[in-house]
Amino acid sequence: MVNRSRVGSLGRIALYILLVAYGLTIVYPLFIMLCNSVKTGQEIFANPFSLPSSFAWDNYSYVWSVASFNAYLKNSVFVTVVSVFLVLVVSSSAAFALARYRFTGNTFLYLFFLSGLMLPIRLGIIPLFVLMKNLNLLDTYASLILTYTASAIPFAVFILTGFFKALPKELEYAARIDGCNEYRIYYQIMLPLVRPALATVAIFNFVQTWNDFFIPLVFISSDHLKTVPLGMTNFFGQYQTDWNYLFAGLTLATLPTLIMYLFMSKQFIKGLTAGAVKG
Repeated sequence: MVNRSRVGSLGRIALYILLVAYGLTIVYPLFIMLCNSVKTGQEIFANPFSLPSSFAWDNYSYVWSVASFNAYLKNSVFVTVVSVFLVLVVSSSAAFALARYRFTGNTFLYLFFLSGLMLPIRLGIIPLFVLMKNLNLLDTYASLILTYTASAIPFAVFILTGFFKALPKELEYAARIDGCNEYRIYYQIMLPLVRPALATVAIFNFVQTWNDFFIPLVFISSDHLKTVPLGMTNFFGQYQTDWNYLFAGLTLATLPTLIMYLFMSKQFIKGLTAGAVKG
């Protein structure tokens, strides 16, 4: 019994060491990025992994105003928030219908959504570009939002359908007895119970959309419509790179993702506890 307890304690200690080491590998690059964001270009080349000798806060003011980072940030926030909202609305509605109702073609429609997981959006970028051009949507927010929404729906439907199927049917029966229509069953009863899945879908799509560089590069040409990843290319010159401004911009670009993750993680835990109480 003593040997087993020792083995268990050693296993937990080894697990904690691995988790701490993994956490350091994630935090250390962020720490270096933050330190270099308040250095001068000369100091970055001299001591890239050291603490800053003096804080060059002017890097942030230059990036924010002179380099038009505030405009890029507004564009990214608008495109990302609208895209994630549309994905949640469309995919949750489709997943609810596929999971809770039996009708002809139900399985085929579900497999049709899943087929989108097997086709990367980059494979269809040429016909997609032609489509956007024929619709006069090039160099607009709509081209980005529609592309991000359509490409994210298959994964979201896959996740949400499983959660909706796991909910007991007695909830629907009780709601119908109380006089609820289908919309109220979906919106007021079922949707709050799948908040963990909604948080997962929101976090995944927010990070993916926020960090995407390829789609804006293809569809956006005007500087005032560029998103953050595309706007960051302004710091890369032909012969030199402004590393101090680049690190400052990367630090600012990371903050919304961290805030989103922390906020939705809290909602994830609340959704689990609320679902347990209501169940």
